[in-house]
Amino acid sequence: MRSKLFVPGARPELFGKALASAADAISIDLEDAVVESRKGEARAAVAEVLRSSEAQTSTKSIIVRVNALATTHFPADVRAIASPSLALLNLPKVESATEIDSAIAIIDRAFVDAGLRPTLRVLANIESPKGLRNAVAIAEHPRVAGLQLGYADLFGPFGIERRDAQHVYSVMFSVRMAAAEAGVFAYDGAFPDIKDADGFRVEAGMARRLGFLGKSCIHPSQVTLANEVFRPGDAEIEQAQRLLAAAREAAGNGAGAFLLDGRMIDTPDIRRAEMIVASGDLG
Repeated sequence: MRSKLFVPGARPELFGKALASAADAISIDLEDAVVESRKGEARAAVAEVLRSSEAQTSTKSIIVRVNALATTHFPADVRAIASPSLALLNLPKVESATEIDSAIAIIDRAFVDAGLRPTLRVLANIESPKGLRNAVAIAEHPRVAGLQLGYADLFGPFGIERRDAQHVYSVMFSVRMAAAEAGVFAYDGAFPDIKDADGFRVEAGMARRLGFLGKSCIHPSQVTLANEVFRPGDAEIEQAQRLLAAAREAAGNGAGAFLLDGRMIDTPDIRRAEMIVASGDLG
């Protein structure tokens, strides 16, 4: 999931274009991109596209960012998007693992009511100082698939300069370490200036070097940039393939850890290699 293209939930005319784009995933937004008066309309539009043949046959990961748990919109959002086409539910403004428990209870009820297995996982947004402090506990919840940075909410209210690379790196590192400790992926947030391709590349490159899975894109022009930055090079793909082949051989011999080129290899290395090969296969 090198690139995830953001689509406002109140713009259904863009859904098909997003599904046909070069993005690895699309993220349809029911939260900040939708004004209060259009929440119900957007919810219905997202429900319709999730149940369409276009979505059901798409090879893309379809993610929906719902309204925050504390809002009155959350239960209705979840009921509307309960669908096998939904890959992940993006939960904004998460500050504790307890919130994940509460959200999952509502999510599971909606999926059972829809006749579906209650197994949907959550991409949890880290968007506040408290969320950042509790990031490890949030990431360790068994239904959390990954952590995603939300720079605007994390920086804006406190006068922290969004374009300062030191500030960005600091929170990137914290979230990446939290995700690493919990064994889930970390995903980078959006870059706000769609005209600044160089700035996007710099920030995406920083995220990739820290081991983030990919970067959110707010415009189709950023998708190509994200795909380029997060696609591993041929040598990296070849090494990852060698590692996976050695892992299969070791597993066949009953070994969970093994040496490759003089380096100890175990589960985290194998997971990383799997992600590299998967990214390379996307071209």
